[in-house]
Amino acid sequence: MSALPATLSRAAQGNDPLVARAWDVLETVPDPEIPVVSIRELGILRDVRRAADGMLVVVITPTYSGCPAMPQIAEDIATALEQAGLPPHRIETVLAPAWTTDRITADAREKLRAYGIAPPTGRCGSDAAVAGRVVRFMPKPLAAPACPRCGSAHTERLAQFASTACKALYRCVDCREPFDYFKPY
Repeated sequence: MSALPATLSRAAQGNDPLVARAWDVLETVPDPEIPVVSIRELGILRDVRRAADGMLVVVITPTYSGCPAMPQIAEDIATALEQAGLPPHRIETVLAPAWTTDRITADAREKLRAYGIAPPTGRCGSDAAVAGRVVRFMPKPLAAPACPRCGSAHTERLAQFASTACKALYRCVDCREPFDYFKPY
């Protein structure tokens, strides 16, 4: 899996200790809907930089434009920065380029699996080689995801939507356990 654009931004800001500290603090902010992964690991956290006025700017992108967790994520970011004693900040929410499941780190995919959520399969083609193309929100049908509990590929979709709109509900035919599948988009 390639490095996240946010990680590249972090490297570019590496010579500013305040920005580096903010990245470290924000690494600990969990996603409110899936608390085993951080907002950075999911690719929601895009950038942290210092503005000309010295204020920290935190750039986030929702997993989809109607994501109900965004106000909570912004509040969690503010709380984490304030508790760390970091200077005033502002949070910018950007919608373009759109978030895709390609932004989820390999570590986060494994954490999702261990938590009982099948991580997205395939790629949406949002890497630099195809940056000029439109992101496909209805990807070509892929093979059913493997069960995150027993690893069986013998699974079936029960519902297009699960605990959140970004996930579908599946069941393993072998172990009979239901599980969420993080839909690729």
